[in-house]
Amino acid sequence: MEKITEKTRYSDEELQEFKKIILEKLELAKESYEMYSSILNHNGDNSDEDTAPIYKGIDDGVVDMTREEAARLAQRQLKFIRNLEKALIRIENKTYGICRKTGKLISKERLKVVPHATLSIEAKLSREGEDL
Repeated sequence: MEKITEKTRYSDEELQEFKKIILEKLELAKESYEMYSSILNHNGDNSDEDTAPIYKGIDDGVVDMTREEAARLAQRQLKFIRNLEKALIRIENKTYGICRKTGKLISKERLKVVPHATLSIEAKLSREGEDL
């Protein structure tokens, strides 16, 4: 009887698929970060700066966003960008998708939704249980 071995890493082809997903998310995250930074840098001097192309398509509610909200969202986007960049490094090192707690592969489904994940669902749930 042939022994079934558990897969220990994603193939190079799979890693390239994940890389594409991450690069797309990274581009969007950087655009969002630039938008929030622009809102932070806009000083309300009644210039026509708010009619610049970056503001086209932005909901009126976002334009009215407070500096505090923009700063918080910009910081959150920056953290997301860093996590995505770390995921790209793991792809290059061929360690992407390996749970840092269990050493097993994180499911493809999870990685497609949260491409910077470093914990499998099982490890994340057991970790949350420890925090209770």
